[in-house]
Amino acid sequence: MSIVVGNETKLVVQGITGSEGSFHAVRNRDYGTNVVAGVTPGKGGQDVSGIPVFNTVADAVAETGANTTLVFVPARFAADAIYEAVDAGVETVICVAEGLPAHEMLRVYNYVQPKGITMLGPNCPGVLSPGKANVGIIPAEVLREGRIGLVSRSGTLTYQIGYELAQRGLGNSTIVGIGGDPVVGSSFIDILGRFETDDETNVVVMVGEIGGDEEEKAARYIGERMSKPVVAYIAGFTAPPGKTMGHAGAIISGSSGTAEAKKEALEAAGVRVGTTPTEVAELAAETAGTLSV
Repeated sequence: MSIVVGNETKLVVQGITGSEGSFHAVRNRDYGTNVVAGVTPGKGGQDVSGIPVFNTVADAVAETGANTTLVFVPARFAADAIYEAVDAGVETVICVAEGLPAHEMLRVYNYVQPKGITMLGPNCPGVLSPGKANVGIIPAEVLREGRIGLVSRSGTLTYQIGYELAQRGLGNSTIVGIGGDPVVGSSFIDILGRFETDDETNVVVMVGEIGGDEEEKAARYIGERMSKPVVAYIAGFTAPPGKTMGHAGAIISGSSGTAEAKKEALEAAGVRVGTTPTEVAELAAETAGTLSV
């Protein structure tokens, strides 16, 4: 099975008439994703390369049965777009938009979670189940189908490690970008749990970075709950203390959230941690080889 998106996905793209929304909606559709609708208020009745546009998500869901949304709405409108999608009955929300204030995202999180909605982002590249569906901005053309799950806070590192695996003749079951902001819809633990029960995933790669304690929490979860092998990479070993490196969530305070602390916690849980993306791919390939992936 796929986790998050797959053959059953019926995608609506919020903000489809914008340049980024239209480009990626068509790109996702051309990959094979079932893009059934787009939404831009005031532009209902139009279409984008044959994809019908509706004024509201509720209209799109009623007309097409959309169950997943991709949010390309500007940051100042993104929280309202997420509320609208959830209220319309969408089951999965993937928010590529970046720049959402943390206090707004905290309210969104507390609204979404009790309803059992799956949410990725904000500030994430989306999710790809190779050969099935691509929802977001992941460059699927350089990746392959396989049995290695990948979950990451970083988009660029996700692509690089996936590409390095493909160069070694390996591929991914699902690639999940959870986003690099301080408050995101899904944690490492949420996605690791799905990979643990996914019969198409044999090995998991986790890509973390400095800041916060999500990797330490994931290490405890892996040690206590996971039977599948996990390989990890932590970005930021050379980051200057107190600096934000790329993501709003990638900032350390004192000794908390350092790459070394995360590495130690993961290794204590039996996770092999690579020092470069290339080494991580090599470790994943070696682990997969022992399992005949």
